[in-house]
Amino acid sequence: MNELPLGLLFALLGLLLLCSAFFSSSETSMLSLNRYRLKHLANEGNRGARQSRQLLDSPDRLISAILIGNNLVNIAAATLATIIAIRMLPNSPDLALAISTVLLTLVVLIFAEVTPKTLAQRHPERIAFPASYALKPIMTFLSPAIWLINVMVKALFWVFRVGHRVQDSDALSTEELKTIVNESSESLPQERQSMLLGILELENVTVEDIMIPRNEVVGVDMENSVEAIADQIRRTEYTRFPLYKGDLDKVIGILHIRDAAEFLYADDPSKVMLTKAAKDPYFVPESTPLHTQLMNFQAQQLRMGLVVDEYGDIQGLVTLEDLLEEIVGEFTTDLADSKEIHPQRDGSFVIDGTASIRDINKICGWELPTDGPKTLNGLILEQIEDIPDANLSLKIDHYLIEILQIRDNAVIAARVRSIPVTKRH
Repeated sequence: MNELPLGLLFALLGLLLLCSAFFSSSETSMLSLNRYRLKHLANEGNRGARQSRQLLDSPDRLISAILIGNNLVNIAAATLATIIAIRMLPNSPDLALAISTVLLTLVVLIFAEVTPKTLAQRHPERIAFPASYALKPIMTFLSPAIWLINVMVKALFWVFRVGHRVQDSDALSTEELKTIVNESSESLPQERQSMLLGILELENVTVEDIMIPRNEVVGVDMENSVEAIADQIRRTEYTRFPLYKGDLDKVIGILHIRDAAEFLYADDPSKVMLTKAAKDPYFVPESTPLHTQLMNFQAQQLRMGLVVDEYGDIQGLVTLEDLLEEIVGEFTTDLADSKEIHPQRDGSFVIDGTASIRDINKICGWELPTDGPKTLNGLILEQIEDIPDANLSLKIDHYLIEILQIRDNAVIAARVRSIPVTKRH
């Protein structure tokens, strides 16, 4: 080394620093690759992505190869820098050593560590894919050293009782998927983002949360006269409805409006025509998660079910449309179309007691608690633990509720307003 000209030594030092920058950027870029995008590009036929994915299948060997190479070139660069310094300051070897240490540290940090790693973090694919072609032969060449180091590392793990658990790094939980969808707002339209979140929320919502309550179920009482039944069917706004005898718990079947044509246009209509045309009722436990019920509807090719509690009593009705609205959003219900929520000029809302808490939150953009009662009436009664009087007011979270009308021990209407949350400094 002492016989080589200084120009050649500086050139060798520069080459070693370039090699150090290569290993540093390769490490950061490889570890910064998006695994799901990498898998997609590899499946699309991108050779660099396929090569990078193969290397990442053995991350311990890849990291070992990069660190061995990086340490070798850094140590060689430090030795070469010391030789150059001593050659330039032969009369002050201690000063030469100090200067070479300080200067080389700054150069390595700036040009071989911070800069290449920052670039690699910003553009991982542009650096990792070409680098993969060089890393593979390097891993092959350093295989004996990689094997020896990995054996020693595993021995240390065994001595210190460090467990080794293989995890599927590509597996994501539901909450992690929600985070990814929420953070993709720049590349994903709001409508699609809401749909994906709706699908992920299905397992946290039960049929009871979205069902039409029993008192709002529209059906046909077969104990009425033929004329009254025909008039009700003609005036109904639903395509499917239950048939029952006197009480909804005595349901006969579910009738589609098209199957009532023979009854409606017959010269001598009879109730038997409707009972023959009706399909057997389908019952759904109220605790069934929505994603399960969606698959049940699909498997049985049904669009409506009667919701029952643990005692078999009918609590309400759920339709396929109700389930789909949880995914794609409401089809028709908004503030202008809602028959239960009425906006006032002062910014408050007069809301029917039977209105669903989930519907109120969706339409008004509120966050009333949904982990208890399902209707506004139920929420109020739970809070005051008594049958209230009209004009009673209460506060739930940051919502002020004034009871306007009481009938039959139930809240018929209430005025609700959101109270602005003041931040304390």
